Amino acid sequence: MKELILPQQYNVTMRLEELGYDDNLERLRIDNNLDTFEIGRVVLEHKERYIVRTAKGEFEAEITGNMRFTAKGREDFPAVGDWVALTTYASDFSVIHKIIPRFSVIKRQAVGQFGEIQIIAANIDYAFLVQAIDRDFNINRLERYLTICNSSRVSPIIVLTKIDLTDENRVADILDDIKRRIKRVPVIAISNESLDGLEAIKAIIEKGKTYCMLGSSGVGKSTLLNNLSGRAIMRTDEISTSTNKGRHVTSHRELIILENGGILVDTPGMREVGITDSTGGLEITFDMIASLSKSCRFKDCTHTNEIGCAVIEAVEKDEINKASYENYLKMERENAHFESTVTERRQKDKEFGKFLKNYKKDMRKIRD
Repeated sequence: MKELILPQQYNVTMRLEELGYDDNLERLRIDNNLDTFEIGRVVLEHKERYIVRTAKGEFEAEITGNMRFTAKGREDFPAVGDWVALTTYASDFSVIHKIIPRFSVIKRQAVGQFGEIQIIAANIDYAFLVQAIDRDFNINRLERYLTICNSSRVSPIIVLTKIDLTDENRVADILDDIKRRIKRVPVIAISNESLDGLEAIKAIIEKGKTYCMLGSSGVGKSTLLNNLSGRAIMRTDEISTSTNKGRHVTSHRELIILENGGILVDTPGMREVGITDSTGGLEITFDMIASLSKSCRFKDCTHTNEIGCAVIEAVEKDEINKASYENYLKMERENAHFESTVTERRQKDKEFGKFLKNYKKDMRKIRD
C-alpha cells in the first residue's frame, strides 16, 4: 500500500479553532452524540484515504467498514474540509467513525459517470472562481461555477488572473461584460507576476473562514496560493509558450492554513463543470429569469417557444442578455436530465433491494 505523505505544514500541533472549529460545530458534535470521539478536519484526500488534522497533530485515516457498507453514494464519504469524529492511535493512524453534518458542500456531476456526484470540498464559506483573462475567459463557465456555489450556499468571488498578458482596455471590457451579466458578485483582477490586485484578495480573507479555489487547469490557482501564503506550498510549472497557460500540476485537493489565519482549499483544474442543482442554485444565479417566470402565462412555461412567456419577451427587448438566457436553458436541460437519471437509478436500486429481500425470504422457506 502506497504511503500518504503528511504535508509539511501540518507537522506542528494546532488548536481546532485555527482550522475553523466553532460553537456551531461543537453543538453539532454534541447533538450527534459524538462527544466521546476526537474531532479533526480532513485536510487531504486521495482515493478514499485521508490525512486528518486534530489538536494533537496529523493522522493518516481510513473510514470504518460500517461507514463504507452503509454509504449510499459519494456524499456519504469524507471530503477535504469535512469535520469528522475519529479514533487516533499512537502510530499516526486513525479511523473515521462519522462525518459531522456539513454546513455547505461544493459538488458537480462526476466526469464520465452521469447521475453520479463528485464532492469538491465541504464546509466552505467562500469560493474564488479563478479564470485567466486571456484564452481561458468564458462567462458561460463563470455562470456554471456561480450555480454550483449558489446550490452549495457558498459565497462566490470572481478572480481574473494574468492581467499582465493583455492591455488595460481589454481588462476593462471584460470587467464590463461580467458586470452586465453577473450582479452582486465581487470581481478582482490580478497578476501573479506583478502581484497587482493581490492585496485586494488578502483583504477579503478572514481568520477562521474557509475558502476554495475553483477553475480550469493552468489559470494560476497554485501560483495564487503560493503568493497568498508567502511561501512555495504548491509546485508550479513554467508558462507554455503555445497556450500562455501554466502547466497543470495540482493532482489532489488539499486544505492549507494561511499565515493570516485564513483557510484555503486548492483543487485540481476542472475541464467539465456539470451542475447538480437541487436547491435553487439556477434561480439564484439567473434571478431575473426566475423573477420574470412568475409573470409567464403558463405555470409550467419552459421559456423556449410559449406564447405569453415573460422571459422570451424580456430577451427580445434586450432586458435579459441573450447569451445568458441561452446558457440558462442549456443548464436547465442538463440539470433536468441529471435529476431524471438519479431518480431512475434510485428506482432501480429500490427494485433490486426488493428483489434481494424476496430472494432471501424464499431461500429461508426452502431451508425450513
